[in-house]
Amino acid sequence: MLSTEISTETSTRRTRGELLSDLHIKVPAVILFFWIIKVLATTVGETFADFINTNFHLGLTNTSILITALTIVALIFQFRAPHYIAAYYWLVVILISVAGTLITDNLTDNFGVPLQTTTIIFAVCLAITFFVWHRVEGTLSIHSIRTKRREAFYWLTILLTFALGTASGDLVNEKYALGYRNGLLLFGGLILIIAVANLYDLNSIFAFWAAYVLTRPLGASLGDLLTQPKVAEDGGFPGLGYGTYLVNGAFLFLIIGLVIYLTISKIDRITPEKFADATD
Repeated sequence: MLSTEISTETSTRRTRGELLSDLHIKVPAVILFFWIIKVLATTVGETFADFINTNFHLGLTNTSILITALTIVALIFQFRAPHYIAAYYWLVVILISVAGTLITDNLTDNFGVPLQTTTIIFAVCLAITFFVWHRVEGTLSIHSIRTKRREAFYWLTILLTFALGTASGDLVNEKYALGYRNGLLLFGGLILIIAVANLYDLNSIFAFWAAYVLTRPLGASLGDLLTQPKVAEDGGFPGLGYGTYLVNGAFLFLIIGLVIYLTISKIDRITPEKFADATD
């Protein structure tokens, strides 16, 4: 009787593992490292676009073309990967964070679209994307990203969250003169509220995407606070004056180190124990 139970349990465990392998889930589990790298990548996205534009004198348009091309190449590798690969995934996130920043900057600087308008536009586009995604796939769970169509919805959503986060962050920090330090406290506080609410049965999918949007202006506020001069220039807000070279270099070093750790440890892989979530 005992041997039968053990055999059944082993068979069940093997079946779940095989099924999970067949799912080809292309995203990581949402653990602490996920959010740490996300904020670091977001900060790099905020500062790196300005770094390329200013230091290489490419201009906003040429910078946008370059980042778009790099993002497309990275997405090709990501879509062709048979399963989640940390290096591919986080490279795409970093490049899309830069691309989202540039979309907002182009609309604001090149076309004169007010930040209030871009914030509303991206919020509406994000809502439409969520509606269509759920209507077509029946779920918005990130643990269900196992087909190319769902992955396409996922990355489009990620791009819109970065664009929306850039617009809303700039609107709050600059247009409404909140400043980088206060913006960091505001968006950090909102994320904390969501995290606490999630402990009391807030819808987990809503909580994830709300936090994902808010980490964009959080990272932008952090990046601007670290890189802007200590003495405000041209009516801007003072920062800590560390400069883009130091901040980008340090944050990229941390991202690479963490991605190597995740690649080796595989602790952010979705496991059979999370099988129910993975099949939403």
